[in-house]
Amino acid sequence: MTHGSGNAQKVYDMINDIRVAMMTTVDTDGSLHSRPMHGMKPDAQGDLWFFTRASAPKVGEVEREHAVNLAYADPKEQNYVSISGRAQIVRDRARIEQFWSEPLRAWFPRGKDDPDIALVRVRPEKAEYWDSPSSTIVHMVGYAKAALTGKPPHPGENAKVDLETAR
Repeated sequence: MTHGSGNAQKVYDMINDIRVAMMTTVDTDGSLHSRPMHGMKPDAQGDLWFFTRASAPKVGEVEREHAVNLAYADPKEQNYVSISGRAQIVRDRARIEQFWSEPLRAWFPRGKDDPDIALVRVRPEKAEYWDSPSSTIVHMVGYAKAALTGKPPHPGENAKVDLETAR
């Protein structure tokens, strides 16, 4: 499964094994509201999927304002990704069946047939990533170089990526 090329593929590679993202939506008063969401691996089109309760407040937020942000972090590897995109609520039984796994029963005790189960599909539009070396030695060398030269170290790679054109 590939999602475009170059930096777009790098974004998907960086988030592929991170199962929890912070999803930010716009609340009814215009304020931003974030919460952790357990996600599935990106699908073949690059869309990102999350289970939710249809009665959850985030559903109303997504239906009023489709713009969302997803923040992924892997502190051990010093990798961070921010994705902005358009979200929609999906009640498709086939999709629920496709993404269902038994550990989800902790949130949905009635299983995949729970009448309150829904999916949030996020179609990514833009991303930004920070890919820093995770090695302590690399960080120490950067610190020493900064101390000697008076210039800040280059801690890794940072790029903004247009994911819409990568489809």
